[in-house]
Amino acid sequence: MKFKLPNPGLEDRIPSHERLEILEKEEVDDRPKWDNKTQYMLTCVGFCVGLGNVWRFPYLCQKYGGGAFMIPFLILLVLEGIPLLHLEFAIGQRLRKGSVGVWTAIHPYMGGVGIASMCVSFLVSLYYNTIIAWVMWYFFNSFQDPLPWSHCPLNDNRTGYVEECAKSSPVDYFWYRSTLNSSTNIDDAGSIQWWLLLCLMCAWAVLYVCCIRGIETTGKAVYVTSTLPYVVLTIFLIRGLTLKGSVDGIIFLFTPDIAELSNPDTWLNAGAQVLYSFSLAFGGLISFSSYNSVHNHCEQDAVTISVINGITSVYAATVIYSIIGFRATERYDDCNDRNILSLMNTFDLPERNITADNYDKVLENLNLTYPEVIKNLNLETCNLDAFLSEGVEGTGLAFIVFTEAITKMPISPLWSILFFIMLFCLGLSSMFGNIEGVLVPLQDLKVFPKSWPKEALTGMICLVSFLIALIFVQASGNYWLALFDEFAGSIPLLIIGFCEMVGVVYIYGIDRFNDDIEFMIGHKPNIFWQATWRVISPLVMFVILLFYFVTKVNKELFYIAWNPDYVNFPILERLPFPNWIYAIIFILAGVPSLVIPGTFLFKFIRNRCRKQNDLQPLQTVASAVSINGLSN
Repeated sequence: MKFKLPNPGLEDRIPSHERLEILEKEEVDDRPKWDNKTQYMLTCVGFCVGLGNVWRFPYLCQKYGGGAFMIPFLILLVLEGIPLLHLEFAIGQRLRKGSVGVWTAIHPYMGGVGIASMCVSFLVSLYYNTIIAWVMWYFFNSFQDPLPWSHCPLNDNRTGYVEECAKSSPVDYFWYRSTLNSSTNIDDAGSIQWWLLLCLMCAWAVLYVCCIRGIETTGKAVYVTSTLPYVVLTIFLIRGLTLKGSVDGIIFLFTPDIAELSNPDTWLNAGAQVLYSFSLAFGGLISFSSYNSVHNHCEQDAVTISVINGITSVYAATVIYSIIGFRATERYDDCNDRNILSLMNTFDLPERNITADNYDKVLENLNLTYPEVIKNLNLETCNLDAFLSEGVEGTGLAFIVFTEAITKMPISPLWSILFFIMLFCLGLSSMFGNIEGVLVPLQDLKVFPKSWPKEALTGMICLVSFLIALIFVQASGNYWLALFDEFAGSIPLLIIGFCEMVGVVYIYGIDRFNDDIEFMIGHKPNIFWQATWRVISPLVMFVILLFYFVTKVNKELFYIAWNPDYVNFPILERLPFPNWIYAIIFILAGVPSLVIPGTFLFKFIRNRCRKQNDLQPLQTVASAVSINGLSN
């Protein structure tokens, strides 16, 4: 017995296989087409492989047991990521519509799924392009030797370094003060930073030029934006492997802490990372696949892009940790050098009497002979694993950890330029999909007049987004961006992904979907796809969603702030969010999620009211007939 919800009128809402064949042969469909298969694949790879692969995945590996995190990530990639990716590719290619059009065609009450995807794409675009603006700022500042974040600026009297920088570090100071000019809390908005405003304008202008005519222009740009990051990553890996300590970083990354596999947070974050890194539930992939030939092999595409995405995540983490290993080794050596200098000065030892090789033995002997003197020296504890374990989440990995490592390399401006070109390309290619995920649903919803050209629609979206994104270039902008990153692309994506799977399998009908795939690629999906679509993938997403609510909803929310007056500065101050911020969190996570049931209720009530209105004339006629019958 097969479970399938009733869906009257479906045949009238979707084109038949015969109609699709006619559209394919006569090319009467008004939807644009890809120039070639390579263009489509590069666009999808560029959308899926983004900034999250370069900094979020390595951070999660560091936080959840190194190689141990890769185990649940790869398992959930197979059980959650690949099936949903194939489903989005297939349903977009079959129905030849954007996200709103697809889900409305499957059932009018499911239109909210497409609207929710559009909302998430819009919210993510706001802060994602701000990160690109930051990247541009660092890129412009990379054409200096020495790099501006390699040393502290002098104070006004030119008698020493600026106190805030001297207490922290040059890279921290350049990031938090010279770039963000960060306030001490989210309540203190401060003024707009003009240098970031100009970079933000440039970021949206570049994006507009690339997206001005949809896939006609983005399809050309991806030849650079989707391939260049791999070239730069390979250059960094080759360079990284020549640096001292790089192998220690790679070994640290791949050494699994098996105990982490019993931690529910490990699996929760692995599942969320799969959805985020694949750009699933954003709506962009559905739109991209709708421009394909109806007989494109979507199953092969899904597997290929999944493999590329998974390998890229591991490859990028390897590159990042080769550089982090070098940075940690440099800091470890500096720590030992300071201790050695302290011992030599205290005991008046000849130069080079203590070296890194004999330091531990000499210290042990001196401690046995002069324990009180050694105790009063307060020597630093130098531990390589501790330096390797210093993880900085998200933007900090790129703008603090990696930039510090770059300053220690020969010809550091060259490596800085290459690094930020790579981040720019990664971010821009992902933004192509985000804008597509907003533009096409707005066209499906007929928000703008049909007479408006695509250039005007794209320009309107970019302008509105730019104006809202001004919140990120205030002094408190970094806190707002972290808030958006935490909530805009988490719960809504899980809910949308779950609804997509249930919608296709139990409302559109898995048998119909199987027939569609057979029509498109020549054979029905095998047992793996059947099992994952029907049971495994929806169950996995439901469990992840459940765990997310259990572990996150009751937690008090905190954020970290840069405060030079904090007692433990330069450690970031951990502050609770003000009460009003929960309204913002509801807008970011709650509104896109509630759009799905909200659209269902709106259309259900509207249809009920229409039916009652349609029945009223019939009831009036029936009453008139009965009265006339009685009078006769």
